[in-house]
Amino acid sequence: MPIAEADLKRSSTGSHVVVFAFPFGTHAVPLLTLSRKLALSAPEVTFSFFNTAKSNNSVNGTKTEAVANLKVYDVADGVPEDYVLTGRPLEDIELFMKATPGNFKKGIELAIAETKGLEEKKISCIISDAFLWFSGEMADQMKVPWVSLWTAAPGSLSAHFYTDLIRHTIGDDVKTAMEEPLSFIPGMSKLRVGDLPDGIVFGRLESLFSCMLHRMGQMLPRAAAVVINSFEELDPTILDDLKSKFQKCLTVGPFTLTSPPPSDLDLNNCLSWLDGQKSASVAYVSFGTVMNPPPQEQAALADALEASGIPFLWSLKDRSKVHLPSGFLDRIKGRGIVVPWAPQSRVLAHSAVGVFVTHCGWNSVLESITGGVPMICRPFFGDQKVNGRMVEDMWGIGVGIEGGYFTKKGMMNGLELILSDEKGKKMREKLRSLKELVEKAVLPNGSSTENFKTLLEVVSICKSF
Repeated sequence: MPIAEADLKRSSTGSHVVVFAFPFGTHAVPLLTLSRKLALSAPEVTFSFFNTAKSNNSVNGTKTEAVANLKVYDVADGVPEDYVLTGRPLEDIELFMKATPGNFKKGIELAIAETKGLEEKKISCIISDAFLWFSGEMADQMKVPWVSLWTAAPGSLSAHFYTDLIRHTIGDDVKTAMEEPLSFIPGMSKLRVGDLPDGIVFGRLESLFSCMLHRMGQMLPRAAAVVINSFEELDPTILDDLKSKFQKCLTVGPFTLTSPPPSDLDLNNCLSWLDGQKSASVAYVSFGTVMNPPPQEQAALADALEASGIPFLWSLKDRSKVHLPSGFLDRIKGRGIVVPWAPQSRVLAHSAVGVFVTHCGWNSVLESITGGVPMICRPFFGDQKVNGRMVEDMWGIGVGIEGGYFTKKGMMNGLELILSDEKGKKMREKLRSLKELVEKAVLPNGSSTENFKTLLEVVSICKSF
């Protein structure tokens, strides 16, 4: 039963919550977003946010007002002085993880020292990115609650949680099992073994990164709460199962609706260009901040967009334009625009956008659902294949690219299917239903709002060590 506001205020006085970020990809932004919302909702609680300087400089570049009871600290990134990164995949992540948890412990010491002489506030709770599983051991040592944030979809979390079961069930002959369904995991029958992220049954199983994710899955039942950037109505079967495995499993998103970012400046006039297009006629193309298709696929995608005759908006970094076909930018003038950056959530909310060509990063999938836009999916790594399979086969709101990679023919078929075919019409109908559900979830009595209230109680009502 929810506690009274006065009791919450008394319980949280003197509380100090420390927050540990995973400083790679898009992980830090949702954790900072959640920390800001908690700090604004519990002004008597002190929040200390720990992240590397590089990541802090990036996430704090957004135009957000300072929160009085939330302070950001830098921690060591693990890169030795005078060390030159070789560019080896995951090199920076491995160096960072080797520096943990010592770098965070030093940050905590600094944060505690800064409160002495004022109103000393000892640590009362640890919130961390789920990847940082050692936070649970630190919380145990301090005898305080650990709250873990999973920034991706419930489906990919379930895959990591069930790593041991998946390995046992699939066995050693993984290559012949790639098309086998994961029907032995609740809510995952539409997924196949080949959709799983690297490190579960294929890839470098003994790498530091794979071991980190494996250990995470084992540790999460010890968390006081596992928080997910999603909404209950999207994956009820998966979430019901996770709720039975975790102490608390709380969907409190999508963060773009529950904690809307400040309106991005439309520096490239994308929205005004969309204003001049017909309803649901435009293809929006973007692959996030980390990934871009290989040059040959990028060229095939460009050829398809040009030959299709449909208007399009393509968010493409300037350094990648070299891989566009010769003369492409001149030939598509007046019908398509290529920009280095677009205000994605606002673009997907625009009535002119009829299809989203995406890598299926979780934030992009959520923004497409809230915008009501069907997807053409070209996943690359991590949880993206899981998300793509859910989009196509579980929710029926998009289609995977033929063959798994861009060809001119496959891309044109995908565009026609969504923009002109009866299947595309059915996708838009399903998206309208999902959009209604997500909008209800963030209302004052919606599931995400109620779950956030529960999270606030977990974070605020805790004893300091």
